[in-house]
Amino acid sequence: MATQAAASEIEAVGVIGAGQMGSGIAQLAAASGCGVLLLDSDPAALSRAVASISSSLRRLVAKGQLSQVACEESIKRIRCVSSVQELRDADLVIEAIVESEDIKKKLFVELDKITKPSAILASNTSSISITRVASATNRPCQVIGMHFFNPPPIMKLIEIIRGADTSGEVFSTVKSFSERIGKTVICSQDYPGFIVNRILMPMINEAFWALYTGVATKEDIDTGMKLGTNHPMGPLQLADFIGLDVCLSVLQVLHNGLGDSKYSPCPLLVQYVDAGRLGIKRGQGVYSYGARSPSIKPRPSL
Repeated sequence: MATQAAASEIEAVGVIGAGQMGSGIAQLAAASGCGVLLLDSDPAALSRAVASISSSLRRLVAKGQLSQVACEESIKRIRCVSSVQELRDADLVIEAIVESEDIKKKLFVELDKITKPSAILASNTSSISITRVASATNRPCQVIGMHFFNPPPIMKLIEIIRGADTSGEVFSTVKSFSERIGKTVICSQDYPGFIVNRILMPMINEAFWALYTGVATKEDIDTGMKLGTNHPMGPLQLADFIGLDVCLSVLQVLHNGLGDSKYSPCPLLVQYVDAGRLGIKRGQGVYSYGARSPSIKPRPSL
């Protein structure tokens, strides 16, 4: 096995996927002093990502949390690319693409061939087996899960997931790097849903069952959980922020992986996803948002 770089020696980070998760991860890495290669096949997505990162960093400047010089230097450290070949010299590659095991495996096969032998390959998956993704490569000891929460620059938590073959050295390097970019680290074994979604998604699913069976209105379910358990957002509204399709996908992973009927997705959740009611990103989910987003900070999601 090639020797991996220590966290302090991670200088080049590749981020695959220029959506909200990928752009947020790219911002964190750039702000920590790393050169960032942000990869997406869609030029418009890359343009939106750069605009979003610039806006986010400048808000930090306005709040006095970042100097103007540090802001400009961070933006300059990000280079947008459209070919995976551009990631050949990255020390760490983090993918933040669609939550599909088959698609992730195909990507990791390609990354395994292109990246340098010492590179660490990480997945931002929120539920898919790191062991199975790693098995598609010839370097399973250098594959690890780095589950950020949405939006990455704001949410303090990161889940690190070790696959069956992830080496101790890789784990230590990624843990140190995560702390370097300002994250509080929790560590999970490679079981479906890891820690947060293993607990969160059944709660969201049960809220859908309560709505589906007429226990209460959506407003009363959410108000009950906000005021009765001191949650900042009710489970149904949280599901809208995460994306109902994402919630369904994670529940399916839990159900298939653990074989317990308690993880079986509520028919109402399935129906909403089938109807394209995916939450805030579509303007309608459990709640209707129109063309405008509600003025509430997003909570954990993919």
